[in-house]
Amino acid sequence: MYPKPNSVVKCNTTASCQTKFIISKVANHKQKRNMGNFDHLFGVVKKDWEFLKKGVDKSVKWANEHLHVPKIAKKVDDVIWLRNLENPNSPPFQPPFWPQPSYPALSGMDLLMADIEALAAYGSYFYRMTKVWQSPLPEVYDAEVVSDYFNCRPHVVALRLIEVFAAFSSAVIKIRASRIGRHVLRTDEDGINSLSQFDFGKVLKETMLNLGPTFIKVGQSLSTRPDIIGSDISKALSELHDQIPPFPRAIAMKIIEDELGAPVERFFSHISDEPVGAASFGQVYRGTTYEGYAVAIKIQRPNLHHVVARDIYILRLGLGLLKKIAERKNDIRLYADELGKGLMGELDYRLEAANASRFLEAHSSFPFIHVPKVYPQFTRKKVLTMEWLAGDNPTDLLLACTGAKDNSAAPSEKQAVEAKQRLLDLVNKGVEASLVQLLETGFMHADPHPGNLRYTSTGQIGFLDFGLMCQMERKHQLAMLASIIHIVNGDWASLVQALSEMDVIVPGTNTRLVTMELENTLGEVEFIDGIPDVKFSKVLGNIWSVAFKYNFRMPTYYTLLLRSLASLEGLAIAANDKFKTFEAAYPYVVHKLLTDNSDASRRILHSVILNKRREFQWTRLVLFLRVGATRKLLPVLESANDGLSGSSSSNDNIFNVATFVLKLLPSKDGTVLRRLLMTADGASLLKAFLSPEAAAVRQQFCRATADVLYQWMAGNIVKDPYLTTSSNSFAANCKLLIADRRLKVVFNKILNDAKRDWLLMLRFYGTSFVMFVIASAMACHRLMISLSKSHASRLSFSPIQAVVST
Repeated sequence: MYPKPNSVVKCNTTASCQTKFIISKVANHKQKRNMGNFDHLFGVVKKDWEFLKKGVDKSVKWANEHLHVPKIAKKVDDVIWLRNLENPNSPPFQPPFWPQPSYPALSGMDLLMADIEALAAYGSYFYRMTKVWQSPLPEVYDAEVVSDYFNCRPHVVALRLIEVFAAFSSAVIKIRASRIGRHVLRTDEDGINSLSQFDFGKVLKETMLNLGPTFIKVGQSLSTRPDIIGSDISKALSELHDQIPPFPRAIAMKIIEDELGAPVERFFSHISDEPVGAASFGQVYRGTTYEGYAVAIKIQRPNLHHVVARDIYILRLGLGLLKKIAERKNDIRLYADELGKGLMGELDYRLEAANASRFLEAHSSFPFIHVPKVYPQFTRKKVLTMEWLAGDNPTDLLLACTGAKDNSAAPSEKQAVEAKQRLLDLVNKGVEASLVQLLETGFMHADPHPGNLRYTSTGQIGFLDFGLMCQMERKHQLAMLASIIHIVNGDWASLVQALSEMDVIVPGTNTRLVTMELENTLGEVEFIDGIPDVKFSKVLGNIWSVAFKYNFRMPTYYTLLLRSLASLEGLAIAANDKFKTFEAAYPYVVHKLLTDNSDASRRILHSVILNKRREFQWTRLVLFLRVGATRKLLPVLESANDGLSGSSSSNDNIFNVATFVLKLLPSKDGTVLRRLLMTADGASLLKAFLSPEAAAVRQQFCRATADVLYQWMAGNIVKDPYLTTSSNSFAANCKLLIADRRLKVVFNKILNDAKRDWLLMLRFYGTSFVMFVIASAMACHRLMISLSKSHASRLSFSPIQAVVST
């Protein structure tokens, strides 16, 4: 009797049971594999694709060498762009007027002659219209001339639009296919989300690379904002700074020879075989001059001029269409025009060399800023030679902080901490350098992305790539200074006034509504030690939302500065999410207000410290000065800054601020503070001095006065050279204050203002008398102790030794 097919047959031996178990397990594995495991299939397809790709690459390389494909492509490119019709010596094109017909009372012969003349006029018109193709693309960006140039070449614009649309369509298809593949492989949901973000960034990076330099510039700007696009996408786009494919070395050397007019060997003793860096507009080789100097040789990519102008023209068309759809009042095409001026200006390296020399001259007095010098003898329109700047790339420091993500060995904990310290120091100095450019020199580096910054071994911040710069007006500098102060103080009405002075708010705008909008969006900011506890990017985003609603104008310098600070903050947040740009920038702003003796700066300072009745606001000054003394920006504070930044006690903070004031008042940098005291109401100053909050200051004044009296008694009354004199810095500052005639005038002015309030004067004199009595008692006590110690030290207590002789 045979068993049923589905029944289980009992095995007579153990071996046969094991054999059947293995067979059933293999069958189940095959069935599971047939149902959803495509790993083998994907592996085979991937290997075939890599084989085909290598074959195609070899074929392309062989065709370039033997069939002269680049030359043929250049000929075809010239035909498409109609470059054969261009004449560089052609005068600016003036469009002719269409001839207007006129038929007065004429005879038949006259009409015939008029018709012949009309035909000649029409023929002349069409002949002159053919001259439009002879006008070359301008070297300097001009929106109207560029529009005329591409209006005659609509096929070029159409082909580029098709290329852009196809590139982004392909990117979307790749992203969707990647997600579908992971769903088929049954990857967990968290893995799908994280990998899709990273893949999106990779695909976007490849799309930007394929679309050329203008889109690479956009991708570089986005890579510095991980708080907007996410950390995974930012990491993928950050490769656009350093991993742009270079063009062949032979073409680069040919460009150098054409620009310098002689073989490369005549100018440089050595040039690296491979470029040390490739940017969107050029690539850099490391070289050595015959004098032994290490230099960076920057060479421009070929055929950039027409490509950049075409992309800017397309962007201008898109913004014009957006303006009509959104019904914007202001012309947003101006943003494309500003970008066009900047990008096309970067194509002339002679202009970049002049900018670098000017930037070096303007910032040579700031030791923490390093600018490489230019070698003008080796610089031309498409070749720039500068001093080689060695230092850490911010991107490398960031990778060392967070840990290596590639196949390289992960950094140790000590290396990660050191890299983080260097990165944060770089960002702090970058913020300070931005404020120096904004408030001191007015000449700004407008493209401070990580690829253009270096952190040197001496702790300096080095700048590269000076193609995009911005010059600010003095009134705009002061308005920006005031806006930072008003944001920190939460004074939104004054902030709106400052924005009006910066030409940001359009005339005729209802400023009250704008003030209310800013209060609603920024009014809930929390303050810690007087500094807003909020990221700069959040404040910037709120201001942008209000600006878009009320049709604000964004001047070039304003946009570039905000982009610079936001880029630095985005870099710092990746290493330390607690970093705040306002906290790094505010001490420098305070220093500027305390040392800039100009009418505009004094008005800003008075608006912070004094109220409308010119009454002194003690708490604001304490906060203002405590923040200003935290970063050793004033030379007179070098010996007193340590306590100012780290004290936890309120009394110590007030004392440190008092020391700060006493050091600042008699110094050269104290002019602004002395003028402030002369402007303030004297009665409010005395009230602040007599207030309970100033008790610690009065105690320290007593100690300082006691020290002065002790030194006077020790030197003039007792005249004992064995008495040690104190070197109390606070007392020394008091001596300087007493001897300074300018401060005597200020003190007399304060007393004259306070004479109206006799009760206040009585309190002041009574408090001063009590302080003097206490100080005298402390000085006498110290003198007695010192005398006792001095006489005791003269007595000899050595034991009497008896000599016993036997």
